[in-house]
Amino acid sequence: MEILAFGVQADERPLIERAFEGYHDVHCLDVFLTEDTARIAAGHEIISTSVNAVLDHRVLQTLAAGGTQMIAQRSTGFNNIDLEVAERLGLTVARVSYYSPYSVAEFAWTLAMAVNRRIVRASNRTRDFDFRLDGLMGRDLRGRTVGVLGTGKIGEAFTRIAHGFGMKLLGWDVAENPACVDLGMRYVEKERLFAESDLVSLHVPLLPATRHVVDATALKAMKDDAILVNSSRGGLVDTDALVAELRAGRFTGVGLDVYEAEAGLFFLDKSLEAVEDDTLARLVTFPNVVVTSHQAYYTADAVGQIVEATLRNVLDHVAGRRSENVLVPRVG
Repeated sequence: MEILAFGVQADERPLIERAFEGYHDVHCLDVFLTEDTARIAAGHEIISTSVNAVLDHRVLQTLAAGGTQMIAQRSTGFNNIDLEVAERLGLTVARVSYYSPYSVAEFAWTLAMAVNRRIVRASNRTRDFDFRLDGLMGRDLRGRTVGVLGTGKIGEAFTRIAHGFGMKLLGWDVAENPACVDLGMRYVEKERLFAESDLVSLHVPLLPATRHVVDATALKAMKDDAILVNSSRGGLVDTDALVAELRAGRFTGVGLDVYEAEAGLFFLDKSLEAVEDDTLARLVTFPNVVVTSHQAYYTADAVGQIVEATLRNVLDHVAGRRSENVLVPRVG
């Protein structure tokens, strides 16, 4: 059986090909699954997709009409897939429910430190042999307060690093994580977390209840010199409201690895094209903002685990087995 994998990055391709060797043939494409490219999948029973694919009803209908029976998504998040339509069409859908939480947690801290210590500005200056320190002053994090929205595996890993910095720990989640409590975390209402934190980091999934959890009200409640980091999902932050606050001169720094309108932009080279997204274009102009292209998960360790889990999902589907990774089960 040949499996078609969409949206495969150059660094990711050898990992996928090596993992599937001896099991099934896999054809890796660098193009992303869209309404226009979905017809390429015709004749392939199983396809694999990346996190930025948009699997709406039109794409899913095209896949089903072409004979696709299973979608193996190479990510934990699945807000990009219309699961109700997939079930109606008889498509099995699986995701990767777990991979290294340290990849994302460590990158979230990379963003926090980059904006706090003005690393990007400093690097750009020294490339021009400008070695002044004006405008590069940061702050010690020891003794300051970090607010962690979402204390699952990634949030816990982020909290452990914060504990190592000697920070005061505030958390918000639907359920308390005993490991975080043992580290000294106090769970509070999110309104209090926004108001008291010097650094806010987001680690909740994107659900209807969490969309724009950082809205205009939350942003206004935050300290003027706070740091905001989002390495989870772009839709957690109301970007227009964030731009408005940045225009008012607020926040020490903002580190974003995700963006709510990133589909069709992130993972692609748009450097020779006119930027049509005015909000993103304005966002990247702020000197206290660092935007990266959804790369927090992108370590050899994490991607290797994602690929291995994707292989297991495919093998389970072929064998008629069901695991915790299955979002829409196989029919029959």
